[in-house]
Formats: sequence, structure tokens, C-alpha cells
Amino acid sequence: MSIPSKQKQSSRAKATPMMRQYTAIKEQNPGTVLLYRMGDFYEMFNEDAKIASRVLGLTLTSRNHGGTENTPLAGFPHHALDRYANRLVRAGYKIAVCEQTEDPKTAKGVVKRDVIEVITAGTATEDNFIDEKRNNFIMAAVAANGEAGVAIADLSTGEFSVEEVPVSRLEEEIVRLEPAEMLVAQGENSGIEGMVTENFRQVYLSKYDPWKFTSEHGDEVLKTHFGIASLDGLGLEGFSLGIGAAGALMSYLKEQKKNDLRHITGVTPRALSEFAELDPASIRNLEILRPMHGDDTHGTLVAVLDHTSTAMGARLLKRWLTHPLKSIAAVNARLDGVAWLRSDVFVRGEMVVLLKGVADIERLIGRITFERASARDLVSLKESLRAFPRIRKALETGSAKLLERIGEALDGFEDIAARIDGTLVDSPPLSVREGGLVRPGVSAELDELKDASKNGKQWIARLQETERARTGISSLKVGYNKVFGYYIEVSKSNLAAVPGNYVRKQTLVNGERYVTEELKDMEAKVLGAEERLSDLEYSVFVKLRAEIAQSCGPIQKAAEAIATLDCLVSLSVAAAEYGYTRPVLQEGTEFAVHDGRHPVVERMSETEQFVPNDTAMDAEANQILLITGPNMAGKSTYLRQNALIAIMAQMGSFVPAASAHIGVIDRFFTRVGASDRLARGQSTFLVEMIEVANILNNATDRSLVLLDEVGRGTSTFDGISIAWAVAEFLHQAEGRRARTLFATHYHELTELALLFPRIKNLHIRVKEWNDRIIFLRTIGDGSCDHSYGIQVARLAGVPREVIIRAKEILANLENMELTPDHKPVLARHHDDRRRDERPGQTSLLDGVQMNLLDTTGGEIVEQLRALDINGLTPLDALNILAEMKKKAE
Repeated sequence: MSIPSKQKQSSRAKATPMMRQYTAIKEQNPGTVLLYRMGDFYEMFNEDAKIASRVLGLTLTSRNHGGTENTPLAGFPHHALDRYANRLVRAGYKIAVCEQTEDPKTAKGVVKRDVIEVITAGTATEDNFIDEKRNNFIMAAVAANGEAGVAIADLSTGEFSVEEVPVSRLEEEIVRLEPAEMLVAQGENSGIEGMVTENFRQVYLSKYDPWKFTSEHGDEVLKTHFGIASLDGLGLEGFSLGIGAAGALMSYLKEQKKNDLRHITGVTPRALSEFAELDPASIRNLEILRPMHGDDTHGTLVAVLDHTSTAMGARLLKRWLTHPLKSIAAVNARLDGVAWLRSDVFVRGEMVVLLKGVADIERLIGRITFERASARDLVSLKESLRAFPRIRKALETGSAKLLERIGEALDGFEDIAARIDGTLVDSPPLSVREGGLVRPGVSAELDELKDASKNGKQWIARLQETERARTGISSLKVGYNKVFGYYIEVSKSNLAAVPGNYVRKQTLVNGERYVTEELKDMEAKVLGAEERLSDLEYSVFVKLRAEIAQSCGPIQKAAEAIATLDCLVSLSVAAAEYGYTRPVLQEGTEFAVHDGRHPVVERMSETEQFVPNDTAMDAEANQILLITGPNMAGKSTYLRQNALIAIMAQMGSFVPAASAHIGVIDRFFTRVGASDRLARGQSTFLVEMIEVANILNNATDRSLVLLDEVGRGTSTFDGISIAWAVAEFLHQAEGRRARTLFATHYHELTELALLFPRIKNLHIRVKEWNDRIIFLRTIGDGSCDHSYGIQVARLAGVPREVIIRAKEILANLENMELTPDHKPVLARHHDDRRRDERPGQTSLLDGVQMNLLDTTGGEIVEQLRALDINGLTPLDALNILAEMKKKAE
């Protein structure tokens, strides 16, 4: 081991001073792509350069920085940092931004440099890195004894929360919150790392020192950050694991951002008991945030309900959708706000206009505390704060308590808005380093410098006319550039008229440039004044930004209130435009929806009017609704629409129905799809059984269960058996009697309604006409006797000859035509000309058969045919069945 070490030391000794500095900084930031500032460029070396060349498309070159081999090199201009850094982060890399920390003009030796920030998927805060309508969460988790402590933060907004959940529900939280990055302990063995790696490949996984996840470390870190003596006042009593996760996350974020994170002004303890459970399968299958196929929001519930005017509101609405409430009082507080806004079209319209004038205050405060906010950001904050009094006034006529609290949170920001307005001009430049930011009258020194600069420029402008008159050179020009400063330019044809006090400064192709002593003196005054002016304006701006940062807590509370108001307005717009009604949430297990509609399907249907349907369930009579009907008739739509109506109701939204009375649901379960796990190599049937097992093990009497075609991934008899047993379990098991919508093609299951009192048969109505079917889309009592599979196949475009042949085979099966050994004939054509050539069976498929009865011989079949069922007593039937069973064995 000593030889490589000596080689490394020797190589470093031969390297240039700059390369030695680079190597030292790189070693302090392992696992990062180091962006090393050199003048106007960011350079990358060695393996980082190769990564940059591959990911960013930069030219890979090499240069000798000492030693025997050239060093791979790639770079880009400093002004392109955000664009290239964003691409690296999106490609899954952690980047370290290394800046020059001293002025190269005054540096002695190598310019001092240091990493000012490490950017990962979950620590990015700049607008070009993150989606304005989605939170950029980073989540830390640590587990012990089946429980997980979880801390969640969004650095761009300052949100910070803690919760403790069963490890089994951690996946659910990840699906709900969609973190960009996950922080776990190095070497943790609770299975969290494996779960994230397997199920959430899009989430950036970071590993951290295990001791930083301890509750002792967390306690110290949080008390220091919030400046308190005890965490009890934060409501974190009993959150031992959560405190450990929060401490690790806070330490990690401060290390990465090189910042004290002043905009994280509090920690919110979250209790999952407040929210109805939405497992990952349900969020996916119900297409709440994303469609089953694709990454946009088209065709999702959030796309239908999102009429928000602010980015803050759009982010919060997503959280409301994935966190339905269980508290009737909390739901009604939201519904009261929606109802009032829906009832007054003028107030609703005014609110939309006012909210559109409010910027993303949450992220503005983040930029302010990170000292990255521009003067334009502060002016944007001012305009937003100035909208608050008008919003409060509009809310005064409302009676909803939640709206009252929102109005109260928007009070008291006039001084901050006035301070910004009195300091900064209305339309400041993009850069805060080039002057033009501060209003006259803010600083006497600034005003004097502005006058000096203005007067000097006017003198220089007059100089051109004076010199033209004095020299007689009408084409003489006075100009300026950053390299040579101010100059007098004379064309070649007029050089003979140049006065003797002109000093040549630059020779051009078509003339000469000169200076005079008077021009040099004025240039020094003007440029000196402008440089001092820019520096002084910047210091005034920085002071103002720091003052606003001191008020970040109250401003964040106001931003939260605006986001809540925006969600209520959005839901009221949807309710008014789409004809939604207010649901009634209640205790108990009633689920009564009259004329319910699917909120997404009805908005997407351009040619066909959506047909509403009723649903009536409760734990006493109609606990399980067994729904039969052909494919394409609307069974799955009917199942999903009821779940979405319940979710909308418990998030505080009006619903697409004439009326809805819903007993609060504690958990939503769906078993309707398997596409994501299929991509990981799991079979359709295995995925189905995993989800069914989750439902049966976790459903309660207050849950809502959707089951669509359970058992279809295996043999017919196995599928029927499993589906039957699942329905029976949900009906009989104590504490598991969930309200259930069960769609199936197995008509045998309809017999369940004869055996179990709380199972009811429903069917999707269809009409037959000329051997074709018309889907009526309505729900009727009783079961559907036919599957209409062949008619559906025709609608789907299956070739005509296949349809004809399928009808023949179906007729054989329905007529129970048997071969001599008592097996169903699938191959017989009704007009088979070769019937006599192959007695008992003919086939174009060359004798291929499907054995549906699979008996041990014809004896049992003959015995069944001879039975007079109407003349048998129940005891006789049992005896005969026992005898047949004995023969079969």
C-alpha cells in the first residue's frame, strides 16, 4: 500500500499549484462532479471531464498540468452554469460548485477557491432546476423495530416536517410526496435502501453517517437551529426516530448548501392518523396525479381540479389530493370555504384576478434567505404583499371560519411593502451589480454620485459638438468602450486637422482614436463615480434583502394562507363549471351516491355524454356490490368513479353527483392494474395476489375496496375459487368487512348473493340488436347472464372469419357437444363436410381440444344425466355427491 501512496504524493508534487488546489478540493467532495471556476469558465478535469463531455456534449480536450500525462479537460462559460448544472443533476449526478473567493487582481499566488454549494436532486432551489407546480422534497428515513422516522424538507420553500410511520407504510409516503432525493444511513439494514432502489429508481439515493440519524444528535441539531432549550414546544414528544431523521436531514442540508437555512423557521409534526390511507397501488390505479401511461397530468384527477392561479396553490392541491382527511370538522371547514366562493361568482372572479397577481412567495423567501434574490424578486414580493389588503377585503363578506383565518394571516405586511417600494425603482435591471436599482432620496451619497455621473456624461456629450466646432471636423465622434474607455475618433481624411493636444490612443483601418487631458480627467470622474455608485447601490440592496429575511417566518405563514385560499378557489371554480354538489361526510358506513359521474372521463369525452349512476352501500345491507357485464361496458369506470368521488369529498371538494352521503373512509384499496411491477419482471397474477393480500390483511370495516377481475391471471377454476374466497373473506372476517365494489366476469360468483346477506348483484345494462350490443352504461339490479365477448371482439376490430369461428365454438360449448370420451368438442364446424371421415370429432385445428370437465370417465357424467334434480331432497343430493366424490378419487 505504501508504493501507490508514494506515487500519488510524487504525482501531486509534480502537479501545478492550481492542480494541487483542485485535487485537494476534489478529495474534500467525493462523489461529486466538481465545477471549478477559472476566470470566466467552469472547468472539469479527469473523470469529471469525461462525464461532462458525455452528458453535456462538451468537447473533451487535454492539457498538461505537471507530471508525465495530459489531464482530460472540459468546460463551459460561467453564465451557463444553471443550464449545465441542471442537466447534470437531471442525469443523476451530484455537483459541487467551486468559486473563486478572492479577487484575482489582488491574489498572491493561486487564487483562493472553495465549494460554495453542493447541488443534488433534492437540494436544488433555482427555478430552472425544479417544477414550479411540484414540491422538490428531500426525505430522510431511519427505521427500528418495524417503525420508521421520517423527515421531509423542501429547501425551495422552507417546509420541514417530521412523522413516524410503520415501515410497511413508508412506500405509501414516498408515492404520496414524490421526493426527488432520499437520505438513508450508510449500511442501514432495515430494507429502506433496497425498497427505494427497487421501487423508486427515479429517486436520487444519498447515504449519510449513521450516527447522525440518532435521536441524541437530532435533539442537539434541532435545538441549535431553532434556538430553543427543548423540543417539547415543537410538538415532537415521542418522536424519537423522527427526531433522528430530522437531525440527519438538517445536518445534511446545511453541509450541502453551506448555509444556515434561516428560512426553515419551524418543524411540523405530521400524524398519518389525520389522513385516510391511499396505498401506492390506489394512487397509481386511480390516476390521481399521473396517468397509467405517460408522465404528464393529462387524464388525471389533478388536471380536472387544478384551476389554481399560483404555483403555491398548485403544489398544495396535489398534497390535498393524496392526503384525504378523516376529520369531518376539517373537511367541512374546507367545504364551507368552497361553498361560499362557489355561491358568489363576482367574489370568485375577483379572487382569481387577485391571486394571479401573487408571485411564488414561498420560493421568493427561499431565494432571499439564500441571498440569491434579485431586485426584481423583491419588487415581485412587494406587488404580492400589496395584493393582500384587497384579498382580505374581498374575504370580509364570507362567513367560513377557514376564510377568516386566511384573512388574519394576510394582515400586517404594509411596512415591508413600503420599505421595498421606497428603496427600489419599479423596474430594476436584471443584474444587481450594475446599478440602476435604488430610488433617488434613499442615500445622499448615492444622489451625489448619480449627479456626478450624469453631469460628467453630459459634459462628454457636449465635448463632441465643441470639438467639431473647434477643429472643423464635422465627422468627429466621441465614443466609449470597456477596453479603451472614452476616446475621440477622427477619420483618415481629416487627420491633418487634428489639434496638437490630441494624444493618439488607437490606430484603426479608417482612422485614429485620441484622448485629451480634459477627457481623461472627466473619464476618471465618471467611471469612478459609476463604480462607486454600483457598489453603494448593491450594499443598499443587500441590506434591504437581509431586513426582509428577518421577517421570513410571518411571510411564509401568509404564503401558506394564500396557497390554501388558491386551492379553495380552484375547487370552487371546478364545482361551478362542472356542476358538482356538496357531499355530506358522516360517521358510520353509508356510501350513498345519486347520479354519480367519473370526474375525469366526463371531461375527456367529446362525443358521448357521460351516463350517471347510483351507488348504495353500507355495512348492514349492501356491503359488497358484485358487478357483472361485458368488457367495455363501464365496470371499471364505475368502480373508479366511486373511489374518486370519496377522495374528492374527503379532500374538501364538491363532487360530480346529484348528492353524496359518505361515511368517512379510513383506507382506500384498489386492485385494478399491474403495469409498473410487470416492468420489474413480476407476473400479472403475482402482482394481483400481492395487492389482494395487502387488501385482505389491512382493510377495516371503514375502508373502501375496489376489486376488478380478481383471479383472471390464472386458470379458470383457480381464478373462480380465489375470487369467491376473497369475497367470502371480506363478508365474514371480523374487522375486515370493508365496503367493496367487486367487478367480475365470473358469473359463478353471482351465486354469492344467494348465500351471503350483505352481497348484492349489480350489472351494467346492454341492449342486443341484430347480433350486436349497445352499451347503455347504466347500473341495474341483478346479474348479467352473458359476457358478450364475441360482440366486444367485433367492436374491437377482430377479423370477421375469427368472429364466425368463435361463434361456432361457443355453440358447441353451450350445447355440451361431447366426444366419445365425454370431452367438449371445440373443433366441430356446423357445416363440416368431413364429419363422416372422423367420427366423433372433426377439426381444422387438427384435433386440438380444451378439456373443461376433466372427469375420470363417463360413468359420473351418465349418472348426472340420469338424475331427476327436482325429485331429490337435500339429504339425497348430499349422499349422491359424496358417492361421486368417492368415485372420482
